[in-house]
Amino acid sequence: MIHKVEMDWGGRTLSLETGKIAGRANGAVWVRYADTIVLVTACRSHRAGDRDFLPLTVEYREKGYAAGRIPGNFFRREGRMGEKETLAARLTDHMIRPMFPKAYRHEVQVFITILSSDGENDADVLGMVGASASLALSDMPFAGPIAAVRVGRIDGDLVVNPTHSQLEESDMDLIISGDRDSIGSVEGHAEEISEAALLEALEFAHENIQEVLDLQDELRKLAGREKQEYVAPEIDAALVTAVEEFAAERVSVANHTDDRGERAQLLDDVEADVQEALAEKYPQSSKDIGEVMYDLIKNDMRRMVLTEKRRIDGRKLDEVRPLSAEVQILPRSHGSALFQRGETQALCVATLGNKMDEKMVDDLRGKAFKSYYLDYNFPSYSTNEVSFPRGPSRRDIGHGHLAEVAIAPVIPTVESFPYTIRLVADIQSSNGSTSMATVCGCSMALMDAGVPIKAPVTASGIGLISDGDEYEILTDIQGAEDFLGDMDLKVAGTEAGITAVQMENKIQGIRLEILEEALQRARQGRMQILKVMTDCIPESRSELSQHAPRIQFIKIDPSKIGAVIGPGGRMIREIETTGAKVAVDDDGTITVSAVEAEAAAKAMAMIEGITADAEIGREYDGKVKRIMPFGAFVEILPGKEGLLHISEIDHSRVNEVEDVLSEGEAVRVKVLEIDNSGKIRLSRKALLAVES
Repeated sequence: MIHKVEMDWGGRTLSLETGKIAGRANGAVWVRYADTIVLVTACRSHRAGDRDFLPLTVEYREKGYAAGRIPGNFFRREGRMGEKETLAARLTDHMIRPMFPKAYRHEVQVFITILSSDGENDADVLGMVGASASLALSDMPFAGPIAAVRVGRIDGDLVVNPTHSQLEESDMDLIISGDRDSIGSVEGHAEEISEAALLEALEFAHENIQEVLDLQDELRKLAGREKQEYVAPEIDAALVTAVEEFAAERVSVANHTDDRGERAQLLDDVEADVQEALAEKYPQSSKDIGEVMYDLIKNDMRRMVLTEKRRIDGRKLDEVRPLSAEVQILPRSHGSALFQRGETQALCVATLGNKMDEKMVDDLRGKAFKSYYLDYNFPSYSTNEVSFPRGPSRRDIGHGHLAEVAIAPVIPTVESFPYTIRLVADIQSSNGSTSMATVCGCSMALMDAGVPIKAPVTASGIGLISDGDEYEILTDIQGAEDFLGDMDLKVAGTEAGITAVQMENKIQGIRLEILEEALQRARQGRMQILKVMTDCIPESRSELSQHAPRIQFIKIDPSKIGAVIGPGGRMIREIETTGAKVAVDDDGTITVSAVEAEAAAKAMAMIEGITADAEIGREYDGKVKRIMPFGAFVEILPGKEGLLHISEIDHSRVNEVEDVLSEGEAVRVKVLEIDNSGKIRLSRKALLAVES
């Protein structure tokens, strides 16, 4: 049976429908918003696995036909997820993961397929709503519904689900999820907004998802399956007691050890000892012992924070780890910086290029080019692990995107700084908040490169430990506090305001009053970090690196673009033999970039020559390109030839052209005539004295 519910949402109709398509899926919802349509399905494995985490996968796939496009790759079909799809999948994952029971071990897959795109209403938020609705309809123990909304702000007014056109005028682009009582996740960027403005947007979002929650509840009442009876596995109480009696005191001692390496070794020793001590009595319980130890370590760390107000590395709750910053690390790069916070270390490099170095983005809205982008790399040695190097992971893409949008508001316009900017962050050591270290390090690399950024961008990670109504906020969380805590809030911005924010949580939502306090704590941390950065490099260098290219422009008649490029690109390749790089725009703007000024000057001269028009009566130093029985073709300007007829070679009779001229010979000629088709007639004898 088909069931459909709908509502007005931001001036457009949102509808949720089930029962028509994908009937065998555990849960399936057809989501429509204006003319954007998304199919979301949710399925689970029949048997629980033995992993120690929730095996949840979110797939987000854009179909080319959704926008009437054929995929532009070689095979002309959709392939693996692109960057935009990966980011959308992560958004949904962050929203729904905390809504499953902690010990749920059935493999879960949420599949989001974009079937229609109207070019104005993005599908990422619809995928999030559809994911919650499909899971709510399924038999899985999902503690939803939960919903998401995009929030923009135009001329000071908050907007629900702004269209692509509206986002061009908006000073924020936030995607916020939540349930009836709290905020679940936050992701987005802004133009240096205040903490108060962000909090206002969070409150606005929370109000505007309530009706979407009602809509999901309505659909669930009509078509929801009976929920799977799920009982979390229990560990033998006697085993729990035995582990606690053996290890509790030693775990506490280890957690009070400030040095991370020493603490890790002590905890490894405790677990090895408890496994050995209980192996005879509980021979089949090695995994259970490991789980009890995990809970013991986690609970002791949380107890320390809540009761002792102490962290496992000895810091105060609002204390930032030791900071260091250095620039000009790499002598040949255009700009480089090494930023370190505790054991987290990021090597960041800025490289400047020309228009040909822009990054192409190909999605449902068509092809576009980015003149600024950031790549984040997380090698295994940064955590002292061994793994085979592969392409960027979902995490790498997500972290890189967050850092990229955080810095974007301070990047100069292409008109004022006509360079392509590529930032690379290579994480050298990791103990939490590597994306935030990337923001700091890349800001410094830009200043070292002489890029005139508006202001340095700093960033900090904020954590949360809570127990009912009792909670403590942690400034600058390290890896263990992220892993064992309840929230990971990342905030980036300048001294003037916030440029990017991301929040993930391990619990089912964070109250607004906690977020308000966390945002203020993040600002305090960012200002401490800013001082260290500006002490190292107070502002952008006044000049570019000597190794960076210099860019010049020349404007030509668009009708002459073909002459500059040449047949099959022959002419532009010849120009680039000077050592310069050349990019040609359709409007006739030519960009010439070269590290050496001499190379740029040669390239500019060649382009000017190619695009120059021959003038009747003017003399030119040419070169003989080809000899024919009736004369010679002489190149008088780059790529521009004229005919020197045999009768115009000399005053005396010339029987054979080769008697006077040879190919490659330099010859001075005068333009006699240019006909309507552009053909040029030349003369040599007009420049020779007449023999008596």
